Amino acid sequence: MTFTWDSTYAIALELRRQHPEVNIEEVSLGQIYQWTIQLNEFEDDLALANDDILYAIYQDWFEENIHGK
Repeated sequence: MTFTWDSTYAIALELRRQHPEVNIEEVSLGQIYQWTIQLNEFEDDLALANDDILYAIYQDWFEENIHGK
């Protein structure tokens, strides 16, 4: 599976899987950006990232922590 900036939910699930010890409420958008571009499966133009996309990843991750347990 390949991740792009459009894959916000899939990215959120993968980041949650890779960083289970993280308190999502303490994660910055900058950290989400760094972790996302470090994913081996990530293949998209880094210049396309913006706060709306990063916030969508954050929101999906947050929602999964609340409802996905």
